[in-house]
Amino acid sequence: MKSVEEKPRVRITRQRKVILEGLKNTTSHPTAGEIYDIVRQKLPRVSLGTVYRNLEVLSRDGHIRKLDLDEGHKRFDGTVQPHYHLRCLSCGCVVDINLPPQTEIEEKVNIMNNCVVTGHKLEFSGLCSRCRQEKGGKKDG
Repeated sequence: MKSVEEKPRVRITRQRKVILEGLKNTTSHPTAGEIYDIVRQKLPRVSLGTVYRNLEVLSRDGHIRKLDLDEGHKRFDGTVQPHYHLRCLSCGCVVDINLPPQTEIEEKVNIMNNCVVTGHKLEFSGLCSRCRQEKGGKKDG
């Protein structure tokens, strides 16, 4: 008997496989429209609606991460392990931050609020390295 928490794994169709490959081969955290453009290179007849539906299914099943970065559209990430992002305020790109998740903050919240935190999301904002260079800033150090 399956536990209530187990969910059935989604079947990986050809369209889903192409979407997953496209996401795994980029670090740009593309929008659904950008993923659609990538997928159409291999599946020219695929519809935008099909890509949207499959992104939702893959996200819900834990194959990809859906990022809602408060910028009017969602982005998608092929890396499902917990990690942080920086959203560039100039060009809008989203980059991964190579910093281990700070789980000690979850325990502090648990203690302060008598609750149970099961995870957290943290987004940094600022300038990506390319925009920083274009604006004449130099890397510290």
